[in-house]
Amino acid sequence: MAIHPTAIVDPRAQLHGSVEVGPYVVIGPKVKIDEGTTIGPHTVIVGDTAIGKRNRIFQFASVGAEPQDLKYAGEDTQLQIGDENLIREFATLHKGTTGGGGVTRIGNKNLFMAYSHVAHDCQVGNGCVLANSVALAGHVEVGDFVVLGGLAGIHQFTRIGKHAFIAAGAVVVMDVPPYCTAQGDRAELAGLNSVGLTRHGYTEEQIRRIKESYQLLFRSKLGLNEALSRIKAEFGNHPEIAFFLDFVGSSKRGLTR
Repeated sequence: MAIHPTAIVDPRAQLHGSVEVGPYVVIGPKVKIDEGTTIGPHTVIVGDTAIGKRNRIFQFASVGAEPQDLKYAGEDTQLQIGDENLIREFATLHKGTTGGGGVTRIGNKNLFMAYSHVAHDCQVGNGCVLANSVALAGHVEVGDFVVLGGLAGIHQFTRIGKHAFIAAGAVVVMDVPPYCTAQGDRAELAGLNSVGLTRHGYTEEQIRRIKESYQLLFRSKLGLNEALSRIKAEFGNHPEIAFFLDFVGSSKRGLTR
């Protein structure tokens, strides 16, 4: 284990023997870090925080700190981070609260650019990109392979469906369905993330079905229930559309349109 002599690592912390810890790092007693992870200079990792394999945490990041929630009163909550994530300079990832399930959860192979923020009780999937200064408020759910452009802000309890693309500077206050692009303040849908779908192996036929479903739901004159019924009847037996319908049907905040 390569731990710089200026680092302060609590003896109760559990670090795999291959972990590298840079100068002036602070690691608290409940931290667990798995193999191949590197911690850059001046990083602070505290709280009941579990970090998986082969993550790279760059200098000045803050990981596992208490949530910025005035209701938080010192409860024993968690931050769980998967494998092969990149956490860049000054990124902040906070642990959960009892009111939100107690766990902030990060998946695998995500990129958190400089000054990005993941608040308490957020659930971030796999393969996501949070560009510079993106801010997720508490209880936000982000599906797999979502891209959030720089300075985007996501309102608390909002969900972003998988393969969605959020444009730079967007302010999202309602759920963004899977596969869609959203932009503006307050954000509105601007079509499909066709480039992202193609990059992740969706076929032309799958994209066609998604596009037709999008048109029926958001660009036709059909009412919501009528549009959903028609989409289900025409395409509901296809997994990508079934997922889309499930997301829309389970929305509590309402949909970005």
